[in-house]
Amino acid sequence: MRKTSAGRKRFPTDPNILGGGAPIELRTREDMAEILRTTVLDDSWATFLKADVRLDDGVEVSRQIVSHGHAAVVLPYDPIARRVLMVRLLRAPALYAEGLQAVTEAVAGMIDPGETAEDAARREAMEEVGVRLKALEPVGTYWATPGISTERMTLFLAPYTQADRLTGGGGVEGEHEGIEVLELSLDDMKRMLEQGQLQDMKILALAQALQLRHPELFQA
Repeated sequence: MRKTSAGRKRFPTDPNILGGGAPIELRTREDMAEILRTTVLDDSWATFLKADVRLDDGVEVSRQIVSHGHAAVVLPYDPIARRVLMVRLLRAPALYAEGLQAVTEAVAGMIDPGETAEDAARREAMEEVGVRLKALEPVGTYWATPGISTERMTLFLAPYTQADRLTGGGGVEGEHEGIEVLELSLDDMKRMLEQGQLQDMKILALAQALQLRHPELFQA
């Protein structure tokens, strides 16, 4: 990598540097933001940290970080019956913020140590909605809430048939999730999205991905 006259390595600010186009700015390592130190404030279900950060202009600030691993998210869809599986459950933050008794969401859960995202998606689908998933269609991996959390979510679409519905789902006994299983028609899902009745970003992303990848399922 090319060095400056002072012998310091310089780094591109644009990840597409090899893509050509207009010249891009190169920055020295000393100009890049970095974590100076972290302090653990809580380490129960998640790790809550205070991070001292030096910004790229040299100013030092404190930021808070929640670190609790990564998640897999899946939207099972039946291409024959034109239906999808979702869940409704109590979410304490939504109850605290707006008094909501339940939120309709995509099937999701944390990726356990030793699991792949695919393993976790299949396990969560069986636990939450009682469906056995085989093929998975990767949609992508995205930051959940990068302003506070280290969590990244890997999203999938997954076809199923009625023969794949092996149990009633509802979550793991003893975890008190109180999951209600919803099997909706694609028309109902689309209508609820258009009317703003589905407010989970995971559902929004996966429903749009399903419409883009399988438009034939939404044709009357």
